[in-house]
Amino acid sequence: MTEPVRSTPPPPPSGAASDVVRVQQLASARDEIVSRLKQRIVGQEEVIELLLIALFARGHGLFVGVPGLAKTLLITTLAEALSLHSNRIQFTPDLMPSDVTGTDVLEEDATTGKRHFRFIPGPVFTNILLADEINRAPPKTQAALLQSMAEGQVTASGNTYALEQPYLVFATQNPIEQEGTYPLPEAQLDRFLFQIDVRYPSPHEEVDIVKRTTAPMPTTITPVLSAQDIVGFQDLVPRVPAADHVVQHAVTLVRASRPDDGKASDLVRKNVAFGAGPRASQGLILGAKARAVLHGRYAAEIDDVRALLEPILMHRLVMNFRAEAEGVTPADVIEGIKQSIEP
Repeated sequence: MTEPVRSTPPPPPSGAASDVVRVQQLASARDEIVSRLKQRIVGQEEVIELLLIALFARGHGLFVGVPGLAKTLLITTLAEALSLHSNRIQFTPDLMPSDVTGTDVLEEDATTGKRHFRFIPGPVFTNILLADEINRAPPKTQAALLQSMAEGQVTASGNTYALEQPYLVFATQNPIEQEGTYPLPEAQLDRFLFQIDVRYPSPHEEVDIVKRTTAPMPTTITPVLSAQDIVGFQDLVPRVPAADHVVQHAVTLVRASRPDDGKASDLVRKNVAFGAGPRASQGLILGAKARAVLHGRYAAEIDDVRALLEPILMHRLVMNFRAEAEGVTPADVIEGIKQSIEP
């Protein structure tokens, strides 16, 4: 594994005319990326859409689904299609923070006999990190990812190392088997831009899956973009305009998830203990901008905001005991928010 590198400053913003061209380039590249993913992945169009939005919005994703739905295959195939390095960590109860971030080892110089410590980078030093079954590790180990997710750097033994860009964490979680698992703290959940629910395939998709996986499969994926290209497109997304009324609508939707807000519905007041914070509003606008450019549009719209409300809020709503007793889910609350607040 290569030694950690210091981050380089981002390139200066391009002019408006150049940005228009880059929006067209990204929309074209999106089609190529989806085509590469479809060589191995059957269906899951919404999951792929949210994965690409998270990628270009510089957001991390939490994939929730039962085993066998190709969550790992999707993420590793994406890394191949984008010429990115990827590492996988299988989270287990005995996993230590140093197993994630890296550790110092004592080495002796064969010629001088002098001893010194050398930092051995952990699997977090990559472009795309797959944190498999993240809820199987204790909170101390989960917290080892917090700094890398929030700041793009790692501190170990008093030294801070920058992570090579782009850097994204995609974690998976099994919603069924809860024995031997640890709930993700709210601070950790809030670092994920999206919770992406991976659902069962349709009957005809499952038939296609069985046919593909029981026959020879394509072994290579032709890359579409380089790491430098991706960083350039990530820099483009914040420059995409979002009108004041679009931003206001996003903030109104997020604030409506808080039971003490004036616009909160009875459904929210009765079932939600804590709503989403400002990071949800920020993520909603960044995600809307990324969704717009991926579809070749030059400004974020209200439809982009509303389309992303569920994956933005699903993991940020803390339900109360009444909701658990009556079977009210975060998805029910989010749908109620959308219905109570019209565009």
